[in-house]
Amino acid sequence: MEEKLLGQGRPEQQAQFGEGPNVQSGASRFEAAARETMKAVRFHEFGGPEVLCYEDVSKPVPAFGEALVRVKAASVNRIDIWVEKGNYYKPSLPHIPGADAAGVVEDVNAGDASFVGRKVIIYPTVACFHCRFCIEGSHNLCATYRTLGAQVDGTYAEYVTVPIKNLMRMPENLKFEEAAALPLTFTTAYHMLVDRAKAQPNETVLVLGAGSGVGVASIQIAELLGAKVIATSSSEEKLRKAQRIGADVVINYSEEDWIDEVLAATKNKGVDVVIDPVGAATFAKSVKCLARNGRLVTCGVTSGNEATINIRELFMAQRSILGSVSGTMKDFMTVTKLAADNKLRPVLDSAFRLKDARKAQERLLSRQSFGKIVLVP
Repeated sequence: MEEKLLGQGRPEQQAQFGEGPNVQSGASRFEAAARETMKAVRFHEFGGPEVLCYEDVSKPVPAFGEALVRVKAASVNRIDIWVEKGNYYKPSLPHIPGADAAGVVEDVNAGDASFVGRKVIIYPTVACFHCRFCIEGSHNLCATYRTLGAQVDGTYAEYVTVPIKNLMRMPENLKFEEAAALPLTFTTAYHMLVDRAKAQPNETVLVLGAGSGVGVASIQIAELLGAKVIATSSSEEKLRKAQRIGADVVINYSEEDWIDEVLAATKNKGVDVVIDPVGAATFAKSVKCLARNGRLVTCGVTSGNEATINIRELFMAQRSILGSVSGTMKDFMTVTKLAADNKLRPVLDSAFRLKDARKAQERLLSRQSFGKIVLVP
């Protein structure tokens, strides 16, 4: 693979960033930067989009081995809203959300000066890079695994600092808004379908929530793998859009008994793989849709954490339930290369100014969006 992360130490991911002369010109440069401010969106208490504040904050200073990236576009994800509610993560307050971004390298603390000014996208998982899991390439299993914008300040800002290892050159064929929509959802979907479910050509993949970021990515990746894709949504307009990006069969789950529709579409065999980011509201039905030896992969609980299933049906048909979170650095590199080759394409729903982050999140919560919502500083 020609595309490489800008700072990865393993041979197959060797840095193009950090191998040259040290550009750090002494502490004075970073001390001066520490006195500068920037615009950012952050929250001082837990709650919904109403807690977001657009304000002046201190411009971040890159630590040793980090880069300062000027954010050109950041995308909005469900995890941002979970972080704000304090349901799954409780970061120190005030906190800047945001996992995804594309931008331009503005400075590095120990790195190659030739990469300042380079367009980049950010791998949203921050790991230790030296534990057993990281060495094996399973960065999302690292004990110190953190998601940008969850446990550490994120991308709803004019600038963000990240490890140099987390940067990759932005494909030239993508706009900043498109590139910002790529990392979290496409990396997650690829990890679910390829690493966890091991989806094969000619298998059938059911994608729940066709209009979500993971849904849009999963449809494209499943089609690329040579699978037949069944997609569900509550909107006829979203279903038409799902067909345009690769869905073979579409089902409106708000008007039909979608289990019967899925079984009818598979001649009562069931599907080989279900991609379910929804959780409690769909989980038991997703299991019932599985064929013998089928695999359900879950990555989210937007409708709740707990579900009840028939265990006997699970083991008698030798079905599998697989959890999945984010994706590996290799997954990130792969989807970026596929996007550079025009084999995958982020789908944009809408763009908002950074100061309107509250409206952007309200758009996401309205369930009217198809594809990614992005913020532009």
